[in-house]
Amino acid sequence: MKYYIIAGEASGDLHASNLMKALKSLDTNATFRCWGGEKMEAVGGTLAEHYKNTAFMGFIEVIKNLRTILGFIKKCKADILHTQPDVIILVDYPGFNLRIAKWAHQQGFKIVYYITPQVWAWHQSRVHDLGKYTDKLLTILPFEKAFFQKHGYDATFVGHPLLDAIAQYQPNPEFAAQYQKGENILALLPGSRKQEIHYILPQMLRACRHTDATILLAAAPSLQDEVYQTILAAEGMTDKVILIKNQTYDILSVAKNALVGSGTATLETALFKVPQIVCYKGNPISIFIAKKLVNIPFISLVNLIENKEIVKELIQDALNPENIQLELQNLEHNRAQILENYDQLIDHLGSEGASMKAAHEIYNIISKV
Repeated sequence: MKYYIIAGEASGDLHASNLMKALKSLDTNATFRCWGGEKMEAVGGTLAEHYKNTAFMGFIEVIKNLRTILGFIKKCKADILHTQPDVIILVDYPGFNLRIAKWAHQQGFKIVYYITPQVWAWHQSRVHDLGKYTDKLLTILPFEKAFFQKHGYDATFVGHPLLDAIAQYQPNPEFAAQYQKGENILALLPGSRKQEIHYILPQMLRACRHTDATILLAAAPSLQDEVYQTILAAEGMTDKVILIKNQTYDILSVAKNALVGSGTATLETALFKVPQIVCYKGNPISIFIAKKLVNIPFISLVNLIENKEIVKELIQDALNPENIQLELQNLEHNRAQILENYDQLIDHLGSEGASMKAAHEIYNIISKV
């Protein structure tokens, strides 16, 4: 079978690659055409476009790059028509993928949405686009199935694929020997998009200027080192921070505490049982618009899944060096409670095997054709 998979960021690349492995175990003749990254390519995908070229974040950034984005959508449609896949698998990335879903449905393609967009948070009217223009909705958060059912659409909860990814991770003893020279290791995970890193990383660095912790900065694989090095030099932190690329799990495996941008990284940090502070700052106009549209009490997946604040969130103006320093001190007092809450979170995410469950659902759909 021919599979066409569209993922728009680092986390989508990770989860889509694990899904591809599972599909290959069910379908020995599987071929994959992808919009994604190195992980999808490494398991046999042919890249039509790398996600680093298509990652635009925030309302203002999207407006500025609208012509480029529309060009990518046009390119994707043409590529799908040329490829003629048996199924199109959309992985999160709603601004792009929902447009493709509507068009592809009209063309008669089979469409599965894996890791459905967070329409429960904003643009709830989009739930109808998801329901009408897809053949299957596969959710990874425990409360999403009930949300779709409330709106009259069937969805299957397959569990969270991060459980699979972390279960497969093998600690690197050489990494630990090199960096775990003391117990006080602070991980910095400022995000995977250039725009958010420019807002978030300087605040993290200013808060850590006088710490005695070993600081490990997780660099996104899709970005050039100079993005980070420029900020480190501007903050006078080049000699105090160790920049490590594409080894986030190794960093989390040795970290005592972490400063984390919002997104999948907050959940990854929790699954590694590292107490964290969630740090988010963005374009002021984009944040203002988002506040008018978003209807959720938290921005981190950790807090959203548990529906309570189990990790501190510092957002926009609250993200400053003084507040970060204060919350780092509080982590020491609250460590036991945070770890207990992490255990409850893991229980709520379901069992391992999300990638294989999703693969079975997808293969069953195309096998019926």
